[in-house]
Amino acid sequence: MAEAVETAGVPVRRRRAPGMSADERRSMIVKAALPLVAEYGAGVTTAKVARAAGIGEATIFRVFEDKEALLAACVAEALRPDALLASLAAVPLHRPLAERLVEALEAMREHLSRIGAVIGALHATGHLRGRETPRAGGAGSQPDPASGSAAIVPGSREEALAAPLAAVAALFEPERDRLRVAPEALARVFLTLSRASAAEAGDDGRIPGALSPRELVDLFLHGALGDER
Repeated sequence: MAEAVETAGVPVRRRRAPGMSADERRSMIVKAALPLVAEYGAGVTTAKVARAAGIGEATIFRVFEDKEALLAACVAEALRPDALLASLAAVPLHRPLAERLVEALEAMREHLSRIGAVIGALHATGHLRGRETPRAGGAGSQPDPASGSAAIVPGSREEALAAPLAAVAALFEPERDRLRVAPEALARVFLTLSRASAAEAGDDGRIPGALSPRELVDLFLHGALGDER
């Protein structure tokens, strides 16, 4: 069903929030809010979010304590690597390694661009100033080197990188016997390259002088020097 509401004197048809669980409603609201947070940062209003979600503003506060809680949920959602992992898993392993890595690099750039849009907009509007920049996996606590343990600490940067690292390492597996170092080591270097290249990219994914994903992959696989043999 829909109900008539009036905005600036103009009747608008607004649908009632469909029957769903609290978690489903939270997810629906966050999905509607994310592009608005990327555009307006902390300046986004819950009224704008409600309109984008096609619900009443009061519905937001049934599942979020306040706007701060909604913004925190948006940051957490932006940091989730689910879409990235799905893209990496979908890369066909029968294709040449260079093509696999180009596709992986493009997926990484897209993922990091989404994160940058949300975090950048919140920083620009003063929301995250004076706080540690959020990142996937939590506050970024590190394992204690003195402990002698290589275990991954829950909520650490290592935990956040574990799944993408494994997904990228799998892309090198068909060539394992030809590789100079293990796929896991190559994957770690490749992820570092991906983050650095994403930082150079402009809004359209390219700035003057920046290497394209294909050029970066070629440099990664063959090095900076030409074949002098």
